[in-house]
Amino acid sequence: MSLLARLAPHLPYVRRYARALTGDQATGDQYVRVALEALAAGERQLPADMTPRVALYHVFHTIWSSTGARLEDTHDGDSGVADLAAKRLMKISPRSRQAFLLTSLEGFTPSEAAQVLGTDPRTVDQLIGEAQSDIDAELATDVLIIEDEAIIAADIESLVRELGHDVTGTATTHTEAVEAVRQHKPGLVLADIQLADGSSGIDAVRDILKDINVPVIFITAFPERLLTGERPEPTFLITKPFQPETVKAAISQALFFHPSRRA
Repeated sequence: MSLLARLAPHLPYVRRYARALTGDQATGDQYVRVALEALAAGERQLPADMTPRVALYHVFHTIWSSTGARLEDTHDGDSGVADLAAKRLMKISPRSRQAFLLTSLEGFTPSEAAQVLGTDPRTVDQLIGEAQSDIDAELATDVLIIEDEAIIAADIESLVRELGHDVTGTATTHTEAVEAVRQHKPGLVLADIQLADGSSGIDAVRDILKDINVPVIFITAFPERLLTGERPEPTFLITKPFQPETVKAAISQALFFHPSRRA
């Protein structure tokens, strides 16, 4: 199989990553082009111990780092969601930005991201944590928790406050959730499915989203009830019992990438 055939399926994604990393599509494409030319000319080789996708990102990073690693914010306007996300990214330190994007945007595992960056998984985890701290400080918001089990609600509230957010309400039923939003509009909703009176957290979220546009994270023991192809299809879904770091990471990513989070 030719080099181009091996790499072609991954090119749209490395272009997406390059744009997010550099803050501009034209700049990102330039680095991707240089990396491909170096591979075609034999000046660079795809590491044999990596998958083609990981190897392509690794070569891109090698080229990018050796040619100045441009990270300036080149956006002139701020009208689009992509522009807003880019401006937020530019506030994260470069190395942390790379680890965050590789795992949250591109879906690499920490081990794969470590291969791309030429480091180890522990360092990647540290960098992701630093990025999440920067994001949390930038996007602190009010949170509504929809959860009928008091102990779980208290655990979630503790995690939310550790990230610097405020919990403005905890609802245990559909009715309480809708009323809580009427009283105080949150910037993020964390919702269970099965609520205290037998009502549905899915229905509560559906009614909430009719009035406000906020990111929603479902935390549930019944994920199969959500993955149906019907709205509201969750972008962020955490299965109980959950790991605290999983919840923290989902909160950071939900707030960072949601279009309603205007700079």
